[in-house]
Amino acid sequence: MQWGFMTPAHIATLLAAAAMLVGLYYMLRSRSEKVQTAVLAVLSLWGVAAIVYNLVRWGSPIEYLPLHLCSINAMLLPFAVLTRNKTLGNLLLVWCLGALAALVMNHEMMTTTLFGEAFIFYYFPHVFEFGIPVLLFKLKLVQKDARCIGSTLTLTMLIYTFVHLCNKLINAWSAAAGNGIRVNYMFSVSATNPVVAVFHKLVPYEYWYMYLVLPIVALYLMTVYAPQLRALYRTRRTAKLRRKTA
Repeated sequence: MQWGFMTPAHIATLLAAAAMLVGLYYMLRSRSEKVQTAVLAVLSLWGVAAIVYNLVRWGSPIEYLPLHLCSINAMLLPFAVLTRNKTLGNLLLVWCLGALAALVMNHEMMTTTLFGEAFIFYYFPHVFEFGIPVLLFKLKLVQKDARCIGSTLTLTMLIYTFVHLCNKLINAWSAAAGNGIRVNYMFSVSATNPVVAVFHKLVPYEYWYMYLVLPIVALYLMTVYAPQLRALYRTRRTAKLRRKTA
């Protein structure tokens, strides 16, 4: 059976992913921090395993370098779990949306056999790349901090720019070698993803069109950090009034 897109099988796997993550939360919430960290650390290795699988399985490592957002997420996730670094954790709270999008908009994997080898190394890594950053905050292993909004946006843009330069270098080398390889990591070169194609229609320029995602990310961050932002605003306003009346 093929996985398909918005087929009963696809919808069932999305519901199963949600149930898996909710069940994991309830299983871990009463456990010690040591147990919570150990379990999430082991599960975070799914993404690393998927990177190795793709590099070896398809016979063209240059086309499967860990330069997509989900792959970079996968490499950073074990460190985020083990160190509980606030900057990294808050960054992955945004990047995890890419993994969710990959599960929902699975256009490159629609013909994959359900529960086949390729499906397993796509589905489970993306489930945990989305779920683990969320669980880190739900379990209070990492502190949500609105002051990380700046570092999140800055690091995202820097990494996106680095990946675009990698795309250009690899494609230039490929053209000179005449091997027909053309990479498009993080979709910076062309809109091969139906979702980002919408942005490309508005700004038909490689690299730049993906910046239209930033307002959406900023709105998401404003929503996620709304209570903290209100508290910071009230604190600064109170301090300002005190200075005026002093």
